[in-house]
Amino acid sequence: MKHGLAQPPPRERILQAARELFYRDGINAASVEAIAAAAGTNKMTLYRHFSSKDELVAAYLSQLAEEGEGLWDKARTLHPGDAEAQLRFMLKRASEFAAEGRGRGCALANAAVELAEPRHPARRVIEAHKRRQRERLVELVRAAGYAKPQQLADELFLLVEGARVCVQSVRREGPGSRLYALAEGLLAAAPRRKPAKV
Repeated sequence: MKHGLAQPPPRERILQAARELFYRDGINAASVEAIAAAAGTNKMTLYRHFSSKDELVAAYLSQLAEEGEGLWDKARTLHPGDAEAQLRFMLKRASEFAAEGRGRGCALANAAVELAEPRHPARRVIEAHKRRQRERLVELVRAAGYAKPQQLADELFLLVEGARVCVQSVRREGPGSRLYALAEGLLAAAPRRKPAKV
């Protein structure tokens, strides 16, 4: 126990340790032994909760995907019925992430690069999450009244994904630091329809 507080259950500690090590060192570089040690447990306990490292990776990425979904929900809660404000909130948050220039960029994009095997269970998590992000972006752009929602959503999606990847190579000084201004330019140039309620 630390400071008189009960430790989280082993599964939570393992996931937290995996999250830190997978992000910092990379999925392939983080060993099961290192994760178990960082979680204050052992390999046997780790394998009791996760049948394989692949399953642990999938659980880690599922956790990140759920957090990402929560951001969409927050946009809707903060700006009910205002698709334009929700869209700008999401773009602002992506811009803030890129401007922070912290760490290794987008954990899901990093994982997609590391996990080349198409049938890896974590690949399905990544692909489903990115597909859902794009679908939600198309829905939001359509509801905000833009005339070509799929095209504009794809432009914004590529802009945001590119900024997340740039964080790794050029940090906050790079093009990612101008993400919101670039997105504003795309929105200003896009033809409009009448906005719908969301």
